[in-house]
Amino acid sequence: MPASERIPSRRMTGPQGPEAARRLSGEAVRAVLRSGTLTVRGQLRGASNAVLYGEVTHEGRTLPCVYKPVAGERPLWDFPDGTLAQREVAAYEVSRVTGWDLIPATVLRDGPYGEGMCQAWVGPPPDGGPEDSGTATPPAAPERAAAEPSGPEAAHTPDDGAGRGAVQNTGETGDAGSEDDPLGQLLALVEGDEPGEGWKAVGHAEVGGGRTALLVHADDPRLRRLAVLDAVINNADRKGGHLLRAPGGWLYAIDHGVTFSADDKLRTLLWGWAGEELTAEATETLRGLAAELAEGAPLALRLAALLTPVEVEAVRKRVATLLGTLRHPLPSGDWPAIPWPPV
Repeated sequence: MPASERIPSRRMTGPQGPEAARRLSGEAVRAVLRSGTLTVRGQLRGASNAVLYGEVTHEGRTLPCVYKPVAGERPLWDFPDGTLAQREVAAYEVSRVTGWDLIPATVLRDGPYGEGMCQAWVGPPPDGGPEDSGTATPPAAPERAAAEPSGPEAAHTPDDGAGRGAVQNTGETGDAGSEDDPLGQLLALVEGDEPGEGWKAVGHAEVGGGRTALLVHADDPRLRRLAVLDAVINNADRKGGHLLRAPGGWLYAIDHGVTFSADDKLRTLLWGWAGEELTAEATETLRGLAAELAEGAPLALRLAALLTPVEVEAVRKRVATLLGTLRHPLPSGDWPAIPWPPV
């Protein structure tokens, strides 16, 4: 892994400007994804599940999208088969209720290869510009992959939705930032034992040659919101390649197939706030989320159609725990706390 790994800012298709990114998570986009004609243009290489790039056309509007059919999901030892698409949609539904809009619009729908998750694409097409290396191949009927090795150490080591993570992570270093996002880097490996001003330490990692470096992430409010969201949805695989920046300083998170387990499986790079007090904004957001998760409330009903009753109840309990402690969670010690490789 390079000594400094950036999450690149990528240009967006369609309208430009600060509001363009916000619209990717809105109702109008969701309506196009849900009701439009879905055409698959290619399959992204390197993903452990079938990840298809395509377009959805509805009433004269065409949007790029990613389509992950249930038929192409890789069986996992610790998640029920054929449920990853529903979990991706459930994660979006929770994000939507928070008002943080951290996840692009995501729906469950039929497509050329059956039912699957369909999500608004962030960035240019995979073959659409000089920054891209041609990672899409002509589509073929997705085949179900072999099950992963058993045991938590092996769980989700391959990127469960690596398509866009692989396409959009250039691995370049030394990003100085931009007018839209002066921070530049969100994640990095640095020398020494202290993260430095504006950074939060995650832990030490081996970088080769018997050397170690400190893995850090930015002390950034967008990432902090995402850390809270991940705690709520119990994200078992928050990697750097799942973070995408858009114009206007907007941050999106993708690949949420391994979420909502009733067991504590939180595994993330965003441990820098572990044990710290929640922000007032996060506390207020969690209170609103608790109300939306009450029996018969709109979000509770939507989640009930996507998850098991035990999993929905576990979401309520995680929100209640966060409101009870008013602190970011700590690693449980029962599950690998950091995904590897981290990107």
